[in-house]
Amino acid sequence: MERRTIGATALDVGAIGLGCMPMSWAYSRSEQRGDRSLRTVHAALDAGVSLLDTADMYGPFTNELLVGRALKERRSDAFVSTKCGLLVGDQHVVANGRPGYVRRACDASLRRLQTDVIDLYQLHRADPEVPVEETWGAMAELVSAGKVRALGLCAVGARAVRRGADLHEGTIRQLERIQQVFPVAAVEAELSVWSQEALARLLPWCAARGVGFLAAMPLGNGYLTGTLTPGGGFERDDPRARHPRFTAEMMAANQPIVAGLRRVAARHGAEVTPAQVALAWVLGLGRHVVPVPGAKRERWAVENARAAGLRLTAEDLTEIAALPAPRGSWD
Repeated sequence: MERRTIGATALDVGAIGLGCMPMSWAYSRSEQRGDRSLRTVHAALDAGVSLLDTADMYGPFTNELLVGRALKERRSDAFVSTKCGLLVGDQHVVANGRPGYVRRACDASLRRLQTDVIDLYQLHRADPEVPVEETWGAMAELVSAGKVRALGLCAVGARAVRRGADLHEGTIRQLERIQQVFPVAAVEAELSVWSQEALARLLPWCAARGVGFLAAMPLGNGYLTGTLTPGGGFERDDPRARHPRFTAEMMAANQPIVAGLRRVAARHGAEVTPAQVALAWVLGLGRHVVPVPGAKRERWAVENARAAGLRLTAEDLTEIAALPAPRGSWD
């Protein structure tokens, strides 16, 4: 698989990562099976994926434990990214950016991951009650201590902001502040064919400074795979059951996007899927961009990894650019 680097630190990763979150968090609990998830991680590593993206809040904690089981056998094959800064309670999530907490959270993650060092340690969310410089300074100390190799920041969720606003203005302000304390190696933010807000300012900001970009949700929470049926419904604990783009009406309205990806895929052969086209589109945005699709099954992890070998033509890119803008229930 093609190799890419994360930030000025030149940390080497595969062109496509594996988002481990769905294995333990957010999506339907009935689909969360430890042994199957472990096989999925191994299948991804076998297919050339190296970046494993997790967080202490996923589960909470169980996702890091799962990744740790894989790392125990294959640490040299993996680039480990985990996150701190969010605490999960009963029906709520709160930020904690206090330096003492950050240090304790890192030590706990190292134990769960069964490793001596975290390749990329990301701040999940800034704590509004703690200056972000203080939190970032504590994370920088972890690099000096040899517990962490590089630091990253997760962007503030763009979906909470109405259209017409600068969706990543807050994230860029945070980045400008923490860059004065310690270099940012990577930024993680949503980016896909149907969620292109990062193209306006955030992706160029990263490119201009040699900062890596981890594209979260590059398959549109599964919609761009073409495997979801409008009106098919979701389990009650699946967040898509409450998301405005996943109502039966909006899923049907956005079918032209998936149809366009299918047409592009068909030009490249019967084995190429809409998901692979969506991932190849993200890969084409720059050498500093690494899509991190989530997967719960071996089949999907391997299919995603193979997208690294797909090269879209000028005709493909023109057709994708002409696809209708995605709709949500607020439209």
